[in-house]
Amino acid sequence: MISRRHLMQQAMALGAGALASQIPFMSAQAADAALRLYWWGSPDRSKRTLDVAKLFEQSHPGVTATGEAVGGDYWTKLATMLVGRNLPDVIQFEPTTLPDYYRRGAMLPLDSYLGSAIKTDKFGPGVLDLARVDGKVAGIALGINSFSMFYDTEAFSKAGLAPPSAKTTWKEFADLSVELTKAMGKDRVWASPNASRYNYVFDVWLHQRGKSLFTEDGQLGFTVDDAKEWYDYWETLRQRGGCVAPDVQSLDQSLIDSNPLARGNSAMSFAYSNQLIGYQSVLKPKLGITSYPVTKADGPSGLYYRPALIWCIGKTSKNPDAAAAFIDFFVNDPEAGKILGVERGVPVNLDIRGAVVPLVDEVPRMTIEYVNAIANRVVPYPAPVPKGATEFDQMVMRPVADQLAFGQLSVVQAAERLISEGKRVIRS
Repeated sequence: MISRRHLMQQAMALGAGALASQIPFMSAQAADAALRLYWWGSPDRSKRTLDVAKLFEQSHPGVTATGEAVGGDYWTKLATMLVGRNLPDVIQFEPTTLPDYYRRGAMLPLDSYLGSAIKTDKFGPGVLDLARVDGKVAGIALGINSFSMFYDTEAFSKAGLAPPSAKTTWKEFADLSVELTKAMGKDRVWASPNASRYNYVFDVWLHQRGKSLFTEDGQLGFTVDDAKEWYDYWETLRQRGGCVAPDVQSLDQSLIDSNPLARGNSAMSFAYSNQLIGYQSVLKPKLGITSYPVTKADGPSGLYYRPALIWCIGKTSKNPDAAAAFIDFFVNDPEAGKILGVERGVPVNLDIRGAVVPLVDEVPRMTIEYVNAIANRVVPYPAPVPKGATEFDQMVMRPVADQLAFGQLSVVQAAERLISEGKRVIRS
C-alpha cells in the first residue's frame, strides 16, 4: 500500500515545477527575459533550485525564471520539445545523456561565454573537460561526484553484521547480501537491489577488469562473455535471495523515489555520491556511504570522478545571454552556493567549495569526505559516450535485465541480446 507520505513526495517531485511554471518568482512587468528551467530530482533539489532562482531574479532585475521539475518521463518530454524546437532555456543533463543530445542539436556550445558571461577562473582543474563534446564545451558541470553505495546502518547493526567497505569483494558482497536478507527476516525486503539493469554499475564492473561500457571510438567496450559473467552474478544472487524480486526492480526509473532503498524494499543502493542527501531526506534510518565492491581487496576500484549534473543552454533559447548569466550565478555566486550545498555534487568553484564545507551538516559532509577519500583510487574520466547511449540504457540494458529476472531469457540469451541490441542502437 502506498503511503500518503510517499504520494506527497511524488507530488512534490513531479508537480513542484509545474506549479512554479504557473507562478513567476517576481512580477513579469517590464521583463527583459523569461527563462525556463528544466530539471529532475527530489523535492529537496527542487526547493534549492527554486530558492537560487529567486535569488538570481533579485540580482537581475527584469529577468524572470520559471521552473519545471519532471519525473520518470523527463527524457520523453525533452525529446518531444527537441522535435518541436521548443526547448527550455536551461536544461539539466548528466554525463551519459549529454553527448547524445548535443550531437542531436539540443544545446548551444558555451565556448563563447567562457571567461566572460560564465566565469571559470575559480573552477577546479579539468572541470570544463567534464562536459566537453567533440571539442566544444556543451555545458557546465554543477558539481563533482562519483559512484557510491549507500546502506541502512540500522539494518546492519540490528543484524550484527559489518557493512560493506572499500575492500569488500563482489563475492563477499553477495554472501553478505544473502546473510543480511535472512537476518532482517522481513517480507518483501532484501539486502540489495538487482543492479544488473544499472549501466553505471556495469561500467564500474568493467573498469575493474580493464574494460569499459563504450570504447573511445564509440563502440561497445565489452564482449558476450563479459555480459554472461555480469548477468550470472546477479541472477545467482537473485536466486539465493540476496537481491530484490523482479517486480520490485522493474519499478525503478533511476529516480530516488522509485529506487528499492527509498521504497523500503532494500537495505542498500548503488547510486551517485551526491544523491546521499536526497535519499536521507526520504528515509528515517541513518545511511552510510562506501564504494562499490571490487574484484579483490587491493584491486582497482573502477571509479572515476564525474560531473554530478550539468546545466546546458537549449539550442532554441530566445534568451541565451540570460541563460548564461543564470548558469554563472548558479556555480559562482557565494549565496547560491550556500543554498545548493553539495546536493548536486561537490561545488566546482573552489572558493564556493571552501565556503560551503564548514556550513554543511553531517550528511553533505559525508559526501565530501567520500569524494576526497577515493582520490587515489580513481581512473581517468572516460571519453564521451556515443550516440544511442541513452537508448542503450533505457531500451536495451534495463529491459534485458528485467526479462532475465522474470525468467523470459536465460543468462546466455540475455548476454547475446545485450550485445546484438546494443550494437543496433549505438551509433559512433
